[in-house]
Amino acid sequence: MHALETKKNIAFKKNEKCRLKAICNGVVAFTNDGVGGPTQPEKSKGNGKGKSKEKDKQVLRDYILELQSSNPDTTVKLEVGDILESNMVNCTSRCFKRIYVCLGGMKKGFKACLRDFLGLDGAHMKGPYPGQILTTVGLDSNNGIYPLAYAIVEIENCESWKWFLECLGDDLDLHAMSNFTFVSDRQKGLLQAVSQLFPCAEHRFSTTVPDFNHNMHQLSLYDNSAYEWLKLIPPQHWAKSHFTGRETTDMLLNNLCEVFNGKLVYGRDKTIISCLEFIREYMMKRICNVLNVQQKRVGPLTLTATKIMEKNEAAATQYIADWCGDEKYQVKGPWNDQHVVDMHERVCSCRKWELTGIPCRHVISVLYNKADHGECVQELHTYVYKVHWLQNWKTAYGYKVEPIKGRALWPRSEYPMQITPPPHL
Repeated sequence: MHALETKKNIAFKKNEKCRLKAICNGVVAFTNDGVGGPTQPEKSKGNGKGKSKEKDKQVLRDYILELQSSNPDTTVKLEVGDILESNMVNCTSRCFKRIYVCLGGMKKGFKACLRDFLGLDGAHMKGPYPGQILTTVGLDSNNGIYPLAYAIVEIENCESWKWFLECLGDDLDLHAMSNFTFVSDRQKGLLQAVSQLFPCAEHRFSTTVPDFNHNMHQLSLYDNSAYEWLKLIPPQHWAKSHFTGRETTDMLLNNLCEVFNGKLVYGRDKTIISCLEFIREYMMKRICNVLNVQQKRVGPLTLTATKIMEKNEAAATQYIADWCGDEKYQVKGPWNDQHVVDMHERVCSCRKWELTGIPCRHVISVLYNKADHGECVQELHTYVYKVHWLQNWKTAYGYKVEPIKGRALWPRSEYPMQITPPPHL
């Protein structure tokens, strides 16, 4: 921060566990006129040539051109603000305001995941420029994170979230009546933004109550004031009993974005372009890491789905299924666990098959019963929704984040409007 403010070249001479030693090598030979990136140094005025090279203030637009040329179908939306007081004479300059990025490979891969489910979150920039990083993260077939889009905005409020969600809606072809599902930690302005843009979307909050009616009654007996407060929040936001099941996950906590933001800690203290590149490189490397895991995987289902199925298969041996006619079964188990399974509608009253796409212990018990009575029963994995199939997981990661060239090889933007960095913190 001191180097940025004083325009000095500070170098670390010694770095120990409890102390560090820095030295000053003098004034830097170039200025940071580009957004987050150095410009070409001016030639000395005393070299006899009388002119200096024109400073490159288009480095952010150059970066956008390089990013889109190397990653087809990538969406980048840039907004600039008003003229800074220091630039009133030069009306061709504008201050950076916000930028949105959705890489083409991630966009295609997310659609291949077959899950209309996204986590939303924001985090503070910690570098020389103020602002917030807004992120949206999906869920892949292995129940792992699938980062989709990100943005750097000036502040986290309803306006910035609406802008971010409008950009996201354009990329995913979402309209006002879209049946989509979002999960968040109730960030500033986010609830209003989602309700205004996507009134039909399911919006989950980070709170969990497994048995809605029973636990709500118990809560009223324990703390009536807390019960009355919670009753004001529509249960479809936080109670699994009221989820629609269209997104094939019962996830409620916003761990997706928490994990992703944890990976970006060391990128948030950088300048704007460096921060954007840190995010892109992480996404690029993560795809390769997942591909290495997939190459070792055999079988029809993903690793996570296989583990859940094995657990449910073992538990199903403790249950007894009784046929009730019309493809309906009553299933009893330990601890007074009793549910109704409708094989024609492919639902169980515990709702786990419907919400997760993976047959619960009650459904598997019914399949065991049908097999014991000589009925035709397919392999168990065929009752798992395709979203959990290994091939679907591989398809989603068949789309890559492509590398980009170094700054010296970036194409040059011909756009006349110059972009200046936002004020330092």
